Amino acid sequence: MDAEQSKIAVVTGAGSGIGRAVAVELSHAGWSVALAGRRPEALEETAALAADGAALVVPTDVSQPADVAGLFGATVERFGRVDLLFNNAGTFGPGGVPVEELAYEAWRHVVDTNLNGAFLCAQAAYRQMKEQDPQGGRIINNGSISAHTPRPQSVAYTATKHALTGLTKSLSLDGRPYRIAVGQIDIGNAASAMTAGMQTGALQANGEVAPEPVMDVADVARTVRHMAELPLEANVQFATVLATTMPYVGRG
Repeated sequence: MDAEQSKIAVVTGAGSGIGRAVAVELSHAGWSVALAGRRPEALEETAALAADGAALVVPTDVSQPADVAGLFGATVERFGRVDLLFNNAGTFGPGGVPVEELAYEAWRHVVDTNLNGAFLCAQAAYRQMKEQDPQGGRIINNGSISAHTPRPQSVAYTATKHALTGLTKSLSLDGRPYRIAVGQIDIGNAASAMTAGMQTGALQANGEVAPEPVMDVADVARTVRHMAELPLEANVQFATVLATTMPYVGRG
């Protein structure tokens, strides 16, 4: 990051898990952080873990354009600019549901959160980064291992995460003239509420249910911080960080 720039980040899904860990990591590294999520109480808990005065709580449903506009408006009003968007908000949707039984409303909720929400936040960040002085900034999308390889019975989540890879590439290309760097982090089995069940048993491609290893979410946060603090002339386009022995590489 350029020395003359302030370090201002927007973190979505900041009320728990990866989002909380990244927000806290950034705040203790000197960043000011706008915390976005649907649960105000959870955001306040994250803010209490952040460095003193470093966090702004902005309750936000990323699937709603007005909420996203309000998030970035509040961030710029408080901090003056946006240097980083960590596009992290997401939902897996109903687990263990075969394709033929997945309700359209469930599909739509996952798409609205994971894909439409990511687009709306990226679009708002892009507009701000293009116009601010100094120009530019960075967007990091949380893609997931499912951006590459699906789990059984995860059609909505997997489809949105594959789409997020296309969003990342397109934003990265379109951001070049304006010093907007865009990358993606693909995460496998970070320990969080979302992955809690994996340690007791997760459905495998062969139909078996088997426990899977997880890794400390702090390791993800440090990886995001590294990506975030590169100068804008350098970009981690795609990074994969995963529990070393999880069944992903090869056949398990």
